[in-house]
Amino acid sequence: MFEWKEEYETKIEVIDEQHKELFKIANESYALLKNDLILDKYDKVIVIINKLLDYCEYHFSTEEQYLLDIGYKKFLSHKVQHEEFIKKLRDQDLKKMDENQDEYLMNILNFFMKWISGHILARDMDYVQFARTLS
Repeated sequence: MFEWKEEYETKIEVIDEQHKELFKIANESYALLKNDLILDKYDKVIVIINKLLDYCEYHFSTEEQYLLDIGYKKFLSHKVQHEEFIKKLRDQDLKKMDENQDEYLMNILNFFMKWISGHILARDMDYVQFARTLS
């Protein structure tokens, strides 16, 4: 469902590979959502949320180090966006998830994909442009 597109490419290999991994996690989540053979998905959703959080923190750390390395002038605002995203994921009310697991997972996926694609296309492409001016 969540397709990597050429327009997401930063041409920074490590960043692109990590972005692709985030899409892969989103697709794993979508596969779980569409699996009608699993009636109680609670534990699996928790695993996916934790996997997503762990990988986002890893990716954001990598990206932030890159931004520091190139002297990106908007580093702090970029970092704040990362922190707000992590906070939003951490603040999910998991008790509500048990009431309607599929809807809950779909809401998380929609939030994640809207955020990540918008973040890549706007914020990440801004530092890509900045890095090109350095070359």
